[in-house]
Amino acid sequence: MSLYLIVIAVAYLLGSIPFGFLLVWLFRKQDIRATGSGNIGATNVVRSGAKGLGVLTFLLDGSKGYAAVAVADWLGRNSAATTLHQLAITAGLFVILGHMFPVWLRFKGGKGVATAFGVFLALCWQAALCALVLWIVVLLLSRYVSLASIVGAAVLPFLTLWLSPGRYGWVSGTAVFVCCWIVILKHRQNIQRLVQGTENGFGKPRNPNP
Repeated sequence: MSLYLIVIAVAYLLGSIPFGFLLVWLFRKQDIRATGSGNIGATNVVRSGAKGLGVLTFLLDGSKGYAAVAVADWLGRNSAATTLHQLAITAGLFVILGHMFPVWLRFKGGKGVATAFGVFLALCWQAALCALVLWIVVLLLSRYVSLASIVGAAVLPFLTLWLSPGRYGWVSGTAVFVCCWIVILKHRQNIQRLVQGTENGFGKPRNPNP
């Protein structure tokens, strides 16, 4: 139990590092939360006009997801395979939650897309890359980052379990779905705007009321 608590604490604190907020504040002396959607993630950083910082935000947010799983693997290196897999998915879940609800920003964070991608890149890189290809296809066809992220998050757990046969039990398998579907829940306002036809898309005129 103490090992799980350590993994949870480390993963959450790692996930809580608000790279998008920090980068924009350091390099542009601006609060990204006061721009666009108010989100601290890579998409809003790009839309603020800082494309380079947006790319760096995505890479750093993804890296903390990957690192959380790597740390869990290291801490549980002497554990049985079942425990190791459970530690890894526990780390993945809490690093995503840390990103979404960072203690440093009064629990108002990002939507977890890049961090979740990093998590699954560590858990099952084949599934993560397949989801990335699907994300790119949906984005090119629709021009909606939110729709691409929702579709990618929806199929990623199925890809992970399919490409990792026998690795996850009921509890850890459920956690795989939770990791992805909390990302979808974080997009609930985007879903409403997509249904209403008011969502902002790349290459489209920006809606004045995002």
